[in-house]
Amino acid sequence: MIEIKRGNIIKELFSRDGIAGYLLEVEGREEKCVSYPDLVGEIEPGDEVLVNTTAVSLNLGSGGYHFVIANLNSKGKKIKCGGHIMKLRYTPMQVKVLSVEEEESPHHQDMAEAESLEKTPVLVATLHSMLAPLCLQLSKNGLKVVYVMTDGAALPLFFSHTVHWLKANGILQGTVTTGHAFGGDLEAVNIYSGLLAAKRVYDADVIIVSMGPGIVGTGTRWGFSGIEQGEILNAVEALEGLPIAVPRISFADERERHRGISHHTITVLSKVCRVQALVPLPVMEEEKMSYVLEQLRCEEDLLERYKFCLENVPSIIELVQDCELPITTMKRAAEEDKEFFLTLGAAAAVAQRLKNGEPLRQIRLI
Repeated sequence: MIEIKRGNIIKELFSRDGIAGYLLEVEGREEKCVSYPDLVGEIEPGDEVLVNTTAVSLNLGSGGYHFVIANLNSKGKKIKCGGHIMKLRYTPMQVKVLSVEEEESPHHQDMAEAESLEKTPVLVATLHSMLAPLCLQLSKNGLKVVYVMTDGAALPLFFSHTVHWLKANGILQGTVTTGHAFGGDLEAVNIYSGLLAAKRVYDADVIIVSMGPGIVGTGTRWGFSGIEQGEILNAVEALEGLPIAVPRISFADERERHRGISHHTITVLSKVCRVQALVPLPVMEEEKMSYVLEQLRCEEDLLERYKFCLENVPSIIELVQDCELPITTMKRAAEEDKEFFLTLGAAAAVAQRLKNGEPLRQIRLI
């Protein structure tokens, strides 16, 4: 289930709020590890640590980092005041947070009264790589954007360099972590209160919801963590928000199941989502557009159940390319996977129209 090794910290590689990276010696090799001070306390060069090496041994997408379980030289770590909600419950790493709903929270009364998202557009995405392009496009148009991170993938928000950069550059106004995810500016017990906190506390113009880095997929119809998209769209509707399903579209992915509209999106829309969400589509080359439209025609009653909106935002490619933050999806840059990023431009444009009260460019397919 888990591989554990001993190592010795050589030097610090990076440090930012809630996370630090180190070079360590393990079994005679120099390798990298990540530590979360909230979980294991402070670490210094020379300390001996226990590290979880499972993901690296399996060659999984952890960025090549081991994760520190314990500092064997530590003299202990005291609990901080405030809050009693536990995340990662009943594990050795269970961590206490002050949730936005608790009576001790300065936002408790607001949350006690919160019932509605008041027609706020909510972009529900699946891949963490969708976050930065959406934020860049929305902030370019002066919108206040708040990110709600679910517990569908990485649990510590601190692991996301993307979120750190977006906040440092004033592109994200705030973050909320829900379920067992932790480390947001606000902590919430579940997706419903997390969405309400994004609106009530930050007065968001647009809310983006997605998991953190590390989506899980198995190649089966139901076995992928992005299936949460459908349940979140349902939650947005229940809270009187405007649900926008961000589709996963690509013609660069070599896997047939992700060609055109990914089977992830098809499964969510056909089997999980129960509300009439908006589904943005980008203007694409004729052959690719025909391929996507045919996928939609062949899949049950999707064309009747959802509002498909067409938007043309080619400028998002240059916006992503010019960003000082390296932005890729599945290690592909914008010029290598244009349709993926054009879809995000279209999604941001739909949210912008909703916020401004402008008519949508809905398409009717026969």
